[in-house]
Amino acid sequence: MKNNDKHVVIAGAGPSGLAAAYQLCQFGVSVEVFEKDELVGGIARTAQHEGYRFDMGGHRFFTKVAEVNALWREVLGAQFLRRPRLSRIYYDGKYFQYPLKPWNALSGLGFYQAVRIGFSYLKWQARPHTKEETFEHWVTNRFGRRLFLIFFRAYTEKVWGIPCSELKAEWAAQRIKDLSLRSAVISMLFQPRKTITSLIEQFDYPRLGPGMMWEAVTDRVRQFGGSVTLEAPVVRFEREDMRVTAAVILKNGKERRVEGSDFISSMPITQLVSVMDPPPPPEVLEAASKLTYRSFLTVCLIVDDPDLFPDNWIYVHDPAVLVGRIQNYKNWSADMVPDPSKSGIGMEYFCDEGDELWCTDDAELIEMATREFKAIGLVDSPKIIDGVVYRVPKAYPVYDTDYAEYLTTLKDFVTKLENLQTIGRNGLHRYDNQDHAMMTGMMAARNIAHGETNDVWSVNTELDYHEELLEEVPVSGIDVGDIDTLQNNSSLIEDTVPEPPLPESLASPRVRL
Repeated sequence: MKNNDKHVVIAGAGPSGLAAAYQLCQFGVSVEVFEKDELVGGIARTAQHEGYRFDMGGHRFFTKVAEVNALWREVLGAQFLRRPRLSRIYYDGKYFQYPLKPWNALSGLGFYQAVRIGFSYLKWQARPHTKEETFEHWVTNRFGRRLFLIFFRAYTEKVWGIPCSELKAEWAAQRIKDLSLRSAVISMLFQPRKTITSLIEQFDYPRLGPGMMWEAVTDRVRQFGGSVTLEAPVVRFEREDMRVTAAVILKNGKERRVEGSDFISSMPITQLVSVMDPPPPPEVLEAASKLTYRSFLTVCLIVDDPDLFPDNWIYVHDPAVLVGRIQNYKNWSADMVPDPSKSGIGMEYFCDEGDELWCTDDAELIEMATREFKAIGLVDSPKIIDGVVYRVPKAYPVYDTDYAEYLTTLKDFVTKLENLQTIGRNGLHRYDNQDHAMMTGMMAARNIAHGETNDVWSVNTELDYHEELLEEVPVSGIDVGDIDTLQNNSSLIEDTVPEPPLPESLASPRVRL
């Protein structure tokens, strides 16, 4: 049924913007989407070079949200693959299972180091930080300082570009499995009351990469009568008092004014307020200038070898190389690589937009990535036959010491705009996974089409681990009660984005999304 009273203009064709557009089309609402890049999907896009497909980070498809899962299945169906998950950490010339297995980690580090880790853990259990304000506090309280220094600090600071003592703790619970050495031992000796439904040993993945999902959603939006225009950034939002009247987009060097009844933005909230006309108050612009982002670039290598290593991806904790994470796209899906005798590799580097690494010439980056790939020793003398570089600006909103204060100022302003909603990772300056970003878009769509009052800012604020689902199991033998029910498998699980991902972890970042 067509809703002729509404016309919605959406800035951004990433997961949140396209989920909003798709839902609005289903509700019969007229939609126009404008995307600054040449591909849809945002950080979840899949680029192509000479027939090889490369993701911007690793993007596993899993969710606790039934509505999101239903949308994925409706759009792609049989095009989803169920993939086994294998990832490892490279540290000190060795490879460690990830998620971390206590005995694998401790045996790999050696007896002396394992003893030091044990004493460090006991020390911080006895006298933990009383306030968990930073990422360093959070991890040290749960793992001890020694394990923090080995498995967390180097990679985390490589990803975020700031000391762990300046990174806020609040997102750590959502990104890092709360491994406790004590609970790992308990779970080996006793049967816990709850077990974790596995989301970590296998995951779903579109046959041609995550971009396949967003290309399919774009096709659906267009079939419904909506429009998705690429390489058309929104350069200005015009407003009268606290009501937006139009978005001005730039296409082929010419501005076009697009009026609408409602507006949705997934562009970085800092950019959103900077293109308001008239501008917001000075304190809002000042707050926007203080929020920061972490960017990354991927050096994609085509290797003349059909079977390089078994991992989906590897976290590189070695400070001797700049690379932070290595993707093996063929192990995500064989169809990502058109020639079965070759492999496609992604060497991921975390940086700041405009810094030295970001501005390095592509040829130099390919040469550096080739050198580091060989130095890590994943294979003997790999033959690199081609390479290409992709840069992703503003991939990860940074949770530094003062970000919450500045974000509150921006939120207070944008939430007063009567007919504009901000959504997604960058629209909310929150390190969301793909499913959370989609949910904000779907909630915004229902607010417009059905007059609901969903608070998109409340999505992904719960401090529980994203990949963990609990189910009751019968208990026999000794009743251990609720001891560490959220810690009862001996794994440290990662995030994309990431993710950052972190990217997906911490490591994560997921970096997922």
